[in-house]
Amino acid sequence: MKTFSLEQHLKAVYGQAPKESKRPVIGITTNHSGIDVTVRELYHNQIVKAGGTPLLIPPIDDADVIQSTLERVDAIILTGGADVNPLWAGEQPSTKLHHINAVRDLPELMITRLAFNRQIPILGICRGVQVLAMALEGRIHQDISHIATNFQHSQDADQSEPTHSVDIEKDSVLHDIYGTESLFVNSFHHQAVAAAGPHLRVVATSPDGIIEAVESSEHKAVMGVQWHPEWLGDEGQPLFKWLTKEASLYREARRFQERHLTLDSHCDTPMFFPEGIAFEQRDPRILYDLHKMTEGGTDAVTMVAYLPQPKPGETFAEIAPFPVSGPKAYADLIFDKIDETVLRDKSLIALARTEEDLWANKRAGKKSLMIGIENGLAIEDDIRNVEHFARRGIVYITLCHNGDNQICDSAKRSANTHGGVSEFGAKVIGEMNRLGLMVDLSHAGEKSFYDALEISKTPIVCSHSNAKALCDVPRNLTDDQMRAMAKKGGVCQITLYAGFLQAEGKASVLDAMRHLEHAISIMGIEHVGLGTDFDGDGGVPGLADASELINFTKELLRRRFSEEDMARIWGGNWLRVMRECAKRN
Repeated sequence: MKTFSLEQHLKAVYGQAPKESKRPVIGITTNHSGIDVTVRELYHNQIVKAGGTPLLIPPIDDADVIQSTLERVDAIILTGGADVNPLWAGEQPSTKLHHINAVRDLPELMITRLAFNRQIPILGICRGVQVLAMALEGRIHQDISHIATNFQHSQDADQSEPTHSVDIEKDSVLHDIYGTESLFVNSFHHQAVAAAGPHLRVVATSPDGIIEAVESSEHKAVMGVQWHPEWLGDEGQPLFKWLTKEASLYREARRFQERHLTLDSHCDTPMFFPEGIAFEQRDPRILYDLHKMTEGGTDAVTMVAYLPQPKPGETFAEIAPFPVSGPKAYADLIFDKIDETVLRDKSLIALARTEEDLWANKRAGKKSLMIGIENGLAIEDDIRNVEHFARRGIVYITLCHNGDNQICDSAKRSANTHGGVSEFGAKVIGEMNRLGLMVDLSHAGEKSFYDALEISKTPIVCSHSNAKALCDVPRNLTDDQMRAMAKKGGVCQITLYAGFLQAEGKASVLDAMRHLEHAISIMGIEHVGLGTDFDGDGGVPGLADASELINFTKELLRRRFSEEDMARIWGGNWLRVMRECAKRN
């Protein structure tokens, strides 16, 4: 019997110790008619049943309101309703275009794009799959009557009655959800997805070829279906359970990154700064900017001054991207551009040289920038330049790049110039030890690696290297190298350059995780981390730019790493080496 005692109902809350709800918050876009904002109760009932907390999102096209909303949700449902105005796709309306809802279009297109950039899980339903495709560079059919000439897609039957089947691709998340290659569904639509676009792939079609479902082609929690699972009761519930599970994972990843420092040890973004990059904007020309760092939840990154290595017979002036007097001047130019491009607004991002700086910036709500040199060519032949760059604030020097330099022999294009580390190179390493700089052996040849390991008084690092056992290329580390580095306390930062992840075929976030897990199996959890090499050809589907780095956290959670071990991987191990190097200073 129903009771009307408020106090009795409140006992469910106050009769136990306070606790944080583990239910993820699922934002549901709403319809608009006249002065009413509404949504079918089936949506929020399905979400509650799946373990989520529904939150209705009114159709407001204010960017600040949308961003504030997205900060409070763990997933998005794009609901059904009227057709989408084709003008948003740059198309003139067809004479067969049905009713559109002008109030909804812009808010939902903005919500979709911004949620996608933040890696927030998305489920599009009917109209929602069309919004999803349009927002993510796909195309829609304004009307499908000319295609579906002998097949009914706008049924007259009860909305909970399946009226046709769809064929599901075997290698899809949708197939994993339902465990079948064929599914009976209900449909009420005049528009449909015409082309999935670069971010989605088709995973289900009806017998007449109409696209019935799409999902991410980039290992993201994004899916859209043309039918109405909210009306299908228990048969529709698997999609809502999938979304709620992904929302919980996203929520957990975001909470982890709020508590812990997340650090990427290597990117080459500064090479683009002389071209007038707008770092405070979401600039499509670079993989690291303030918006992408915020979206991906990255606290700190080491940006390097990368110097290309001249081939025998070439001079640096011949290959330098910008005219300078020499390697040292070029590195100084890049650091000047970092000051001008990144650090001009120190309320948003600040230079960090120590662990204390990193945590102070995080507490102040700032991103941290550390700087380094990729290719000790910048030292030229003057040992005093090591201290010059230390005073500029660098934290490490990658001793060489592709080709032997004055310090050591390279893993690539090597002529075995020195037979490992040169006499001058040994002095450079000693000076780096004295000044508290980290010695980076990514790009170094195997003999150079072992020489430097022996010479250095502090642990060495490889800021962006992978496992040769999984991808046999000169730049990757053998298992023996990994063991030797770990024995001396060093760290190997797994990188995202596709050619170092997989010798043939396309690499993805899953390949990066294979290399990470292999390194852990060889070196131990205390000796691994992440150095993306973004803007230096690093980036794979699922981890394509800094906005997607929360996906790395999600993959660690999927593999059930402990919070302590995740913190080690996400920067704790790197910081330990920084501390040990600083003790020598």
